[in-house]
Amino acid sequence: MNEVEMAIDVRGLRKVYGVLEALCGINLQVKDGEFFGLLGPNGAGKTTTLNVLSGLANKTEGDVTLFGHDLIREYRNCRHLVGLVPQEFNFDLFAKVEKILIFQGGYFGIPVEECKRRAERLMVQFDLTDKRGTSARYLSGGMKRRLMIARALIHNPRLLILDEPTAGVDVDLRRSLWNFLQEINASGTTILLTTHYIEEAEALCDTIGIIHQGRIIEVDSTRNLSNRLGCETVLVTSEQPIPESATRQISAYDPAVNEDGHEMQITFHKGQVPYTTVLQDLVATGIPISSVRPAGNRLETVFIELTQKDASYEE
Repeated sequence: MNEVEMAIDVRGLRKVYGVLEALCGINLQVKDGEFFGLLGPNGAGKTTTLNVLSGLANKTEGDVTLFGHDLIREYRNCRHLVGLVPQEFNFDLFAKVEKILIFQGGYFGIPVEECKRRAERLMVQFDLTDKRGTSARYLSGGMKRRLMIARALIHNPRLLILDEPTAGVDVDLRRSLWNFLQEINASGTTILLTTHYIEEAEALCDTIGIIHQGRIIEVDSTRNLSNRLGCETVLVTSEQPIPESATRQISAYDPAVNEDGHEMQITFHKGQVPYTTVLQDLVATGIPISSVRPAGNRLETVFIELTQKDASYEE
């Protein structure tokens, strides 16, 4: 794949703050139209990477291009290509919603009448129309998040960068924002997302990169990362206490029943035992099953394994 087909092409990127090397020569490629998740623990270098890509921090070393445009030599072109949604609310809380959107468009030289038309479309898209004349300080946390994303889209960027966009919002609002982001991506906008919510990356992203201690340690499709583990653990919930005789029948699955006796954890190798066989064996025990669900998050487990493995290499 050649360079112009890449939304982001990072080669040997280093960022040094005094004696701290925040980014240690990372390589990162994101395809045009892709929904890419960048995961890592606190201090791994996620926000530093986004700051370099969005022009908020100068790189120390390396080459960065956005849709084939050099980040340094074609600075203005790159700024027009990127819409940034930072972690913290950084708009004027006393300004009204519509004015915030129009004012942002002015930074990119968009005529005021065109700004108004775009602001109107975005307010409709993000369900902010009835708040157009409301000061931002009176918006709920979820509406402020929507406004942040709408503001980042006012100049029609080809790349939307989101740094922890759903931090601190409740589950319903998070799901609502997920829907908005999926619609934006489906319309052709490339999205680069950092998040601490593993399930968010699993639900939204086509590809995931894992960054640890300033280095990219893994890049793969979300599906492949989720399928890395050979063992699968599931929780079986019963309408009645699970008898010991039933657990003996399925001892091969290493069953572990909780204290109240209504929930049991079993483990099997998914490459060797089909799900249908596991379910048949469970039914054969006579346990009155009310639910069978995955225990934990497979992607989270892979993430922990990779970062721990990387840490052991450092030692």
